[in-house]
Amino acid sequence: MTEVPAAPTLPDRLSVDPRSPHHVAAVFERDIGIRFNGKERSDVEEYCISEGWVRVPASRTLDRKGQPLMIKLKGTVEAFYR
Repeated sequence: MTEVPAAPTLPDRLSVDPRSPHHVAAVFERDIGIRFNGKERSDVEEYCISEGWVRVPASRTLDRKGQPLMIKLKGTVEAFYR
């Protein structure tokens, strides 16, 4: 039998953007799910479980550097491996 390596624990705060100090590349080797206010979301760019917020893109709006404009939504955040 081959032993499956254990997945690293999900951090309290995580970002998809590799330029962010909250980006942890080892976590993204597996598929991650985010449940926000009881509903699973697939458009979350950054989250913080302890503070209870997620950042999601505001439609197709871009900032002056060409990055998506983010909005912060507050509520109950749960992160899990799929």
